[in-house]
Amino acid sequence: MDGKQKALLCSGVKGTYAVELIDIPQPGPGEVLVELRAVGLNPMDWMMHDFGMFVPSWPAIFGYDGAGVVAKVGEGVTKFGVGDKVMHAGTFEAPRVSTFRQYVAMKADFVAAVPHNLSLDEAATLPLVLATAALGMYDAPRAPHGGIGLTPVWEAGGRGACAGAPIFINAGSTAVGQLMIQFAKLSGFAPIITTASPHNTALLLSLGATHVLDRHSPFSALASSVRGITDKPIMHALDAISTPESQNGTYDLVAPGGRVLIDTRCAIAPEKRATGGKEVAQVFGDVQRAGESACGRALYAHLTGLFEGGDLKPGRVEVVPGGLAGVPDALERLKNGVSALKLVVRPQETP
Repeated sequence: MDGKQKALLCSGVKGTYAVELIDIPQPGPGEVLVELRAVGLNPMDWMMHDFGMFVPSWPAIFGYDGAGVVAKVGEGVTKFGVGDKVMHAGTFEAPRVSTFRQYVAMKADFVAAVPHNLSLDEAATLPLVLATAALGMYDAPRAPHGGIGLTPVWEAGGRGACAGAPIFINAGSTAVGQLMIQFAKLSGFAPIITTASPHNTALLLSLGATHVLDRHSPFSALASSVRGITDKPIMHALDAISTPESQNGTYDLVAPGGRVLIDTRCAIAPEKRATGGKEVAQVFGDVQRAGESACGRALYAHLTGLFEGGDLKPGRVEVVPGGLAGVPDALERLKNGVSALKLVVRPQETP
């Protein structure tokens, strides 16, 4: 497919957005060209706009979740054909891929068939947060980024491998937190203790959480609540929001010798880490990065089946009108906070 496509470009840090015409890429060997029908929005998108995070040059195109239909296949690709519904995340690796556009060329190894029980809108909310949760829990520990090294639930012996062990997941109603809860259930953890606003309690219990604590409670109070739930030491804790306060509070809940997972730059007090005797892992949810690609390929090989089999469920979705032109206002809304909800735009509806 030749010609032009619409894309949303940002002029610079805290700059203006504009829908412009750019070339439609051609898929190279091992790649597929995807006509994007739905694109999920993530906090990283507004952070790139506000702070220039991970942006090598301007103007820039953001967006790191997508679902659509295969429009063309490159040389050597056999597992997908034109018309297949697929989903994938963007990547910061070469060739760099972002999704605030109508067409994108993507490495087929990191593309998955959309599960038959998911809509394209639902599928578009998943790739980045799914990678963050899965790589964080199941990828091998390494510096500077890695996971906490649990046995993946898609491998033999992974299901139930952590049976009877408690786990604490901070910010369970976030998109990443919801998937962490579901993976924790598959891994056999019990109890699964999380935090959220009270109105999200029923949702998180339905996903596998056993106890939902009020996220507004100070961590000193959460520690007491956790001790009231289980007398076993907390050896694994996952912080799905990873503010400086939550990182330090989550670290304090974990017993010596335990593991703490964060998904932003570490803000745990150095003196605390020096004497705490606990491992801290910082996940970077890009399945194409050299360190993460082995676990990423395995995840994508099993992704479709995990959802079709009912092991994992998507979160709530709201479609924002206006296609790519609706992204700037939606990112402001996301920046101000949404609860247990993913925002989606449909690039082909861009005026």
